[in-house]
Amino acid sequence: MAKKDVNRLKIMLAVTKHSNKWLAEMLGKDQATISKWCTNTCQPDLETLIRISDLLKVDVNDLLNKECIKE
Repeated sequence: MAKKDVNRLKIMLAVTKHSNKWLAEMLGKDQATISKWCTNTCQPDLETLIRISDLLKVDVNDLLNKECIKE
């Protein structure tokens, strides 16, 4: 089974001109954790996803890959 990209965090970080390091510092997380989220190796919990959307000033829906959710 192919790995599915559940979130669009990497894309939204680029769009908002923020780095993994910045997000890690803002959330108090390890950069490796952010990297795993960006590569869709693992996913942040819902509360963290909402916090990320607040930090990036984007709608939480913009962080989700709608194609993956529909499947």
